[in-house]
Amino acid sequence: MKNLKLKIDIDKRSYGFALQIVKLVRSFPKETAGFEIGKQLLRSGTSIAANIEEAQGAFSKADFIYKMNTALKEARETNFWLRLVKDSRLMINSKGLGDLIKESVEVKNILASIVKSSKRNK
Repeated sequence: MKNLKLKIDIDKRSYGFALQIVKLVRSFPKETAGFEIGKQLLRSGTSIAANIEEAQGAFSKADFIYKMNTALKEARETNFWLRLVKDSRLMINSKGLGDLIKESVEVKNILASIVKSSKRNK
């Protein structure tokens, strides 16, 4: 039952997180670093929710685990890009960036828990 709650929670959270990533990238400066980091962050940050959505339609337990593992990989990458945005001071106004980084860690932890319990229950 706990695993089901995590799956429902991660569906909503990852979609909301993807929306926040889109809004953040739109606010990046219109210069080379903003474009390049923005492209990477947008790809990995929205891919989390897309892979979770695909996992919901998995044709086997192994396929589900593979897709959730892919989402976890993208969550790790997204956390990297967010930390780079913060530490490089890419944005003049980085209000809310700390909360987004915290959310990326929480999403990553939820996905790791789902993958771990799914492998255990395989």
